[in-house]
Amino acid sequence: MRLDQLGQERRRRSPWGALALVLLTGVALMRNGLDAPLGPPQPAAASTLDALHRDPAAGALPASAVKPLPYAPPARVRIPEIKVDAPMMDVGLDKDGWIEAPPPSDRNMTGWYQNGVAPGQSGTAVVVGHVDNETGPAVFYGLGALKKGEHVEVARFDGRVAVFEIYDVEVFSKNDFPGVRVYADTGYPELRVLTCGGGFTKAAGYDGNVVVFARLVSTH
Repeated sequence: MRLDQLGQERRRRSPWGALALVLLTGVALMRNGLDAPLGPPQPAAASTLDALHRDPAAGALPASAVKPLPYAPPARVRIPEIKVDAPMMDVGLDKDGWIEAPPPSDRNMTGWYQNGVAPGQSGTAVVVGHVDNETGPAVFYGLGALKKGEHVEVARFDGRVAVFEIYDVEVFSKNDFPGVRVYADTGYPELRVLTCGGGFTKAAGYDGNVVVFARLVSTH
């Protein structure tokens, strides 16, 4: 679907209608993983997947006074603290109801879940990317090292940039993924950035998803 058609479609439908299948399954990202003893960094407070029992809203930012942006597809995502500056492609759901990931051959490609809201709109936008592939670290390898107060910038095709401040970083088990908690509309323009994380085995891949929770704090 072309971007102009996508914009017309977005104005006619509920943005999260297609998420019914994915809410309880998380994100199916790279399952190959690196054969390395340490692996990618994990959120310090959730290294054993205990984050399933925590409430990210408890550490959330105060209510945002930033006016939400109108719809416009995202073009790039930048996370200066982990040296991410990557293009973005549209992704949907796969046949099993998981959010699709970008092609694993492109280690610097990220994906925006196009059936949700655009980054900067009121609601919760979702961006995904691989932690690694068979040749080494990929775009979101360092995602688990991010901390509260750091920023994610999303450049949009309308020329605007939406700046989000991180208020939580967690890792959740794929077998018990709290989809409603991760994807729910909080009433503010928010962003979730996801990749694989947790423990890893060659047989099963990664057993969790690292999730960054962030809220819009400025636009330019």
